[in-house]
Amino acid sequence: MLANGQVLVAGGDGTNSVLASVELFDPVNQIWTMTGSMTNARALHTATLLTNGQVLVVGGSGTTGILSSAELYNPASGKWTVTGGLNIARKYHTATLLTNGQVLVTGGYGTNEYLSASELYNPGSGTWTTTGSLGTGRREHTATLLTNGLVLVAGGFAFDGFPTSAELYDTVSGLWTTTGAMNIGRLEHTATLLASGQVLVTGGSGTNSVLASAELYDPISRIWTVTGGLSAARDYHTATLLPSGQVLVVGGTGSGIVFLSSAELYYPALGALQVLLSP
Repeated sequence: MLANGQVLVAGGDGTNSVLASVELFDPVNQIWTMTGSMTNARALHTATLLTNGQVLVVGGSGTTGILSSAELYNPASGKWTVTGGLNIARKYHTATLLTNGQVLVTGGYGTNEYLSASELYNPGSGTWTTTGSLGTGRREHTATLLTNGLVLVAGGFAFDGFPTSAELYDTVSGLWTTTGAMNIGRLEHTATLLASGQVLVTGGSGTNSVLASAELYDPISRIWTVTGGLSAARDYHTATLLPSGQVLVVGGTGSGIVFLSSAELYYPALGALQVLLSP
């Protein structure tokens, strides 16, 4: 979502091709319009709204393989400009806007390896610098900025399977430390920062199954506890914090590669999810 309330959709996999095209959704008029195309077609990339209102798109998979390139979208002009590239090409990574305005990119998949390397983007100089490495190289994990300024990385997929491990990044020292492990290893899950400061992790894929379980991370005790599970196992879904404090979980892929249209609400006070009926 841009500062003007519009939603920017950039790239992705199209029919038999990777896309460079970009569109804007206007929620007031409920219409889509085309805007400037990216310099490089890409999928499996990240898009981060910077404090200056521009959008930073990083890495991903392009027509020539895994990308190290990055570019900036300017909502005022509707155009893209190339900015400094990553030190390591990657896809399936995360990108987190930090409180100091920099962007932390962690992990992902590089050339035949699960990456532990992390990098910081400086919007002022348009350059990347390496920072502390993860203890475990991983892809398709989640990264959540906590209220205490630390970044929580959880789960994903590593060379030896589904790690239950979680790690914390300290923006002051630039180092990672291990924290409490999840009860179940998972990837393609969601992680949502709640109003309480806790982090809700839902669903994802585990060993030989799609998961319905959910867990809560407490940044004070640094311990994960099981909370009410989803009614439908799902991965590749979305989880959105609502103004009410509830979390809306939508869609995804269920067991047997079924595309789900169902939605559920998580109530933090009850520690439970409620199924929403489709209209």
